[in-house]
Amino acid sequence: MPSTYCIGIDLGTTNSVLAFAPLAEPEALVAVLPIPQLVAPGAVERRLSLPSFLYLTKSVDDPALQVPSIRSGVGIVGEYARRIASEQPDRVVAAAKSWLCNTRVDRQSPILPWESEADTPLVSPIAATTAFLNHLVDAWHAEFPDARFADQQVVLTVPASFDLVAREFTKQAAMAAGFPSDFLFLEEPQAALYNWIHAHGQNWRKSLRENDVLLVCDVGGGTTDLTLVQIQSENGELNMNRLAVGNHLLVGGDNMDLTLAHVASQQFAAKGTKLNAWQSVSLWHSCRLAKESLLNGDSASTSYPLNVLGRGSKLIGGTVSIELERSLVETTLVDGFFPLVARDERPQRDGTSGFQEIGLPFESDTAITKHVGAFLGDHLILGGENPMRLTHLLFNGGVFNSDSFRERMLQTLASWSDDGQAPVVLGGVEELDQAVACGAAYYAWTKQQGGIRIRGGTARSYYVGIETSGPSIPGMPRPLQALCVVPQGMEEGTSTDIKSREVGLKVGQRGRFRFFSSTMRKEDQPGTYLRGWDEEELIETSPLEVELAATEGEQVVPVRFQSRITELGVFELWCKSTRSDQSWKLELNVRE
Repeated sequence: MPSTYCIGIDLGTTNSVLAFAPLAEPEALVAVLPIPQLVAPGAVERRLSLPSFLYLTKSVDDPALQVPSIRSGVGIVGEYARRIASEQPDRVVAAAKSWLCNTRVDRQSPILPWESEADTPLVSPIAATTAFLNHLVDAWHAEFPDARFADQQVVLTVPASFDLVAREFTKQAAMAAGFPSDFLFLEEPQAALYNWIHAHGQNWRKSLRENDVLLVCDVGGGTTDLTLVQIQSENGELNMNRLAVGNHLLVGGDNMDLTLAHVASQQFAAKGTKLNAWQSVSLWHSCRLAKESLLNGDSASTSYPLNVLGRGSKLIGGTVSIELERSLVETTLVDGFFPLVARDERPQRDGTSGFQEIGLPFESDTAITKHVGAFLGDHLILGGENPMRLTHLLFNGGVFNSDSFRERMLQTLASWSDDGQAPVVLGGVEELDQAVACGAAYYAWTKQQGGIRIRGGTARSYYVGIETSGPSIPGMPRPLQALCVVPQGMEEGTSTDIKSREVGLKVGQRGRFRFFSSTMRKEDQPGTYLRGWDEEELIETSPLEVELAATEGEQVVPVRFQSRITELGVFELWCKSTRSDQSWKLELNVRE
């Protein structure tokens, strides 16, 4: 059936949102879908966001825990799962999106909740993600029973920093939830910018001029996502071109919650209560609720009660409570995560994050201002004939609902500027928690009806590792070269033949193929060979291990490469024989 709606979904670390727009309207009328969800046993409410929490209860078939029209699946998703996380943390999956891109674990195996001692089956990060998307799809069908979700134009957002494997896992979860086969990915910072464009209509061109440089600073529950966009002119019309995206930074609201839990645990200790591991995780979930209450703009509370339940016969029975003051929270989090630092100060890469004990590779240095400074230092041209100056800033992510964080970020950027002026903030967007989903719906609408497009293509250049020939040395691997097969900025839906010398492809036996990516090497073109590189320049992605079909007894076939970027933004590498018409496609290996 033909599509009648455009749908944008923000699959967030902390909250997920679904926005939509009718295709038949001459203007994009974007709205947010209220999501029915359990808020307490027997109580169902419709909320504009769905907390990305999964409660693995044994009583999933209990009528009091059912939501009409929503499949029960592996557990309970939404507000009730979020609330009960502070009481039963070992039964609640949180931050599944961060686990989805964690290369240190098998993301297809049942590992969540991490290190849980509860007597309940575990789930994989992909299964948890599928549960969130299932809930959103069912909510859509409950609201629009005559507009099948799989028939609509759907855009699903991902962090700009998500690598190929994380995108592939997200795609698997989406297809399992019933997404259309032609759904699209859109990077979250771009979606936030599309939302700002939609809010201003054609007037956006009055706020920006040619050569202006815009930073989208997106700090959410689990990640910090940075994107630079430059305003360019073509045939007298202003357009937007994405210049760069940042690396995947696991620092955000979750780190803040853990920091508050550490501060609160010291207050509990002062009252003679030493928390065990279970209570510490419970406190972490409670501090998330405290942060949202205490930093919620004008409606913020002055204090928040933190309660920790006793557990076990040898522990203090009942409930232990303290009051967490807003002034302490602001000072701790603003100075800890947005410190005033010099422009050339860089994040510390050594040391370990407090989150290591729950298995996520969070950034060792939680100073977001340092990460922003490093990103701008890597990608802004500060000198020469064509210097680039940061002129505008767009805030996004739930963290920036707090005035304190926005003000400190602007204060820091002003201190880095030669004239002491902060970049101009692009305003007019009130609901930061809904901006990404609304921007994705608007982007889907423009794909069908026309409108401004942010150009940029792939955020990274990609390389394949090629083992050099020559005599072997005992105990030493052969030197590796990196061949550029995808240039940064290659557009979706395009392909390119790699002009390079022939490369031997192993067939008929299991081979290990190594790939690398870079956000920094903007000048490399397909066919560029690198014989050496800095570790920060090229980052190795998950390798492919596969046995390619043999051809008439040959074990090594001379090939040349063709790269393709699909409409979904997925990278395909084709190896084409130079002796026949045969070719092999290297599929992305998502089996750890």
